[in-house]
Amino acid sequence: MSESPHISNVTAATFGASVINASHQVPVLVDFWAEWCGPCQMQMPVLGKLVEEHAGGFLLAKVNTDEERELAREHGIRSLPTMRLYKNGEVVEEILGAQTESTLRVIIERHLSRPSDSLRQAAREAHQSGHPEKALALLQEALASDPENHRIRFDCAEMHLLLGQLEETEAILASLPRDLREEADALRLSALLGFARLAEQAPPVEELEQTLQKTPANTEARYQLAAQRAMSGQPQAAMDELLYIIRHDRRYGDDAGRKGLLALFDLLGNEGELVGSYRRKLFNAMH
Repeated sequence: MSESPHISNVTAATFGASVINASHQVPVLVDFWAEWCGPCQMQMPVLGKLVEEHAGGFLLAKVNTDEERELAREHGIRSLPTMRLYKNGEVVEEILGAQTESTLRVIIERHLSRPSDSLRQAAREAHQSGHPEKALALLQEALASDPENHRIRFDCAEMHLLLGQLEETEAILASLPRDLREEADALRLSALLGFARLAEQAPPVEELEQTLQKTPANTEARYQLAAQRAMSGQPQAAMDELLYIIRHDRRYGDDAGRKGLLALFDLLGNEGELVGSYRRKLFNAMH
């Protein structure tokens, strides 16, 4: 890796200044590596390319774990390469193992300041003020000025979804590069899109509830109610409906109950107490 003003070798003595303090100015990516680590050596040219490409947008701090064993122990480094991205003195990303250039680019760039950020902020404010059409127009302006900022694409997809423009949402998600389609935001939006399509064709909630009071075994009505619950911000209620389907009509819609529950996990970011609880319930229902 060529020498660069944006790359430094960090020791225990310089970690505070070179990483913690510096991260209050720009993000700092700390790369814990070793000479004997083949994947570390393969990763370094990729990191060097990204650093130079962003020309100071973020800094790269290299920690040789053979020379800085105590620093590695202090930070709980158990495998190499391990990379941690610091921003405002805190770890905002942890990356385990060597990654592709496109994956690293996505992870790093979502924490970098960009000229289009002011338009994104204005769009958020417009949305919060109850003006989604204005928010979408601002996001489209931001995307035109910064087409490589994929965060804006996610914002646009979500705004189309909120406006009920499902075809536009689907088109944006389909146009994403393959790596981005596996991002948490893309999975969440895909899950929302699926529930939105179901809810769009479903009867009103009150009608579905009345149907189920009369005929609890009406799986289609229960599945539609789950979609309505998901779209109205009631994920736990939606999960309960889908669990009922898994327990009582597993064959419905080619295992639609299980697939819907997994989509809800994506919607919730695949983490948290609620997801953990319903993963256990799903396991028990299937076994």
